[in-house]
Amino acid sequence: MRMIAIPTREGQVDDHFGHCAYYTVYTVDEKEEIVKTERLDSPEGCGCKSDIAEKMQAMGITLMLAGNMGDGAFHKLRTHGIEVVRGCSGPAEEVIQRYLRHELKDSAIACDHHDCGHHGEEKGKPSFRVITDF
Repeated sequence: MRMIAIPTREGQVDDHFGHCAYYTVYTVDEKEEIVKTERLDSPEGCGCKSDIAEKMQAMGITLMLAGNMGDGAFHKLRTHGIEVVRGCSGPAEEVIQRYLRHELKDSAIACDHHDCGHHGEEKGKPSFRVITDF
């Protein structure tokens, strides 16, 4: 079994990981079937400065299917053992199904417009890993 999180707002993948309303968390079995869906409330404020990565790691989440996020959030999730696929959009239910059909790849694009100003990205230095082990 593995757990996958999607930053969500009104059933859709939220454009920005750090400002989503909540995370939809899917538990997927060895047959690539969803066996459980739950909601994890998002912390207040900026996602990269919260303890959400620690909470997700403790829950056993190992993958996030996200709209977009800055490098700070990307690295924080990766440090906590959570792989990230950026560039997802649409209803969360459709996104998880597309992932399970091996139709998603990381966009490798980091968000460069932030409200909170603590992301610490270095401009012009890409720091990402395209996930190809589907």
